[in-house]
Amino acid sequence: MKARYQYQFYPTDQQRTSLAQLFGCVRVVWNDALALCKQSEKLPSNGDLQKLILTQGKKTLARSWLSSVASIALQQSVADLGIAYKNFFDSLKGKRKGKKLGSPRFKKKTNQQSARLTRGGFSISKETVYLAKIGNVNPIWSRQLQE
Repeated sequence: MKARYQYQFYPTDQQRTSLAQLFGCVRVVWNDALALCKQSEKLPSNGDLQKLILTQGKKTLARSWLSSVASIALQQSVADLGIAYKNFFDSLKGKRKGKKLGSPRFKKKTNQQSARLTRGGFSISKETVYLAKIGNVNPIWSRQLQE
């Protein structure tokens, strides 16, 4: 069973800057991958997108700053785009219940920014949460985590 919990964090100023940089990098990777998908005739695989956007992008001077954030969040952004396209195509074919979905859209700089981290990108101790390349962040524990 999957569970999702929301807790409030109060990061330090340095952590706030690192989080803003992480959110910006995730948004740029999503937008670059989406632009590449829209240009190509056939939808590239997640592995090809990661190779083109992340691996080769980090080597260029224009996108070298992608190396300063956790790669797990960037890889997850490409994977999320693949899932968004799968849901879109399933919706067109009628395999997906509910109303028809539109194609994935470009992400904008807004108040609601997010990044997803998989197991390797964070760890939880008794009082703090460690985020990769950001450090220990202190949440407000409104309820206990189930193990």
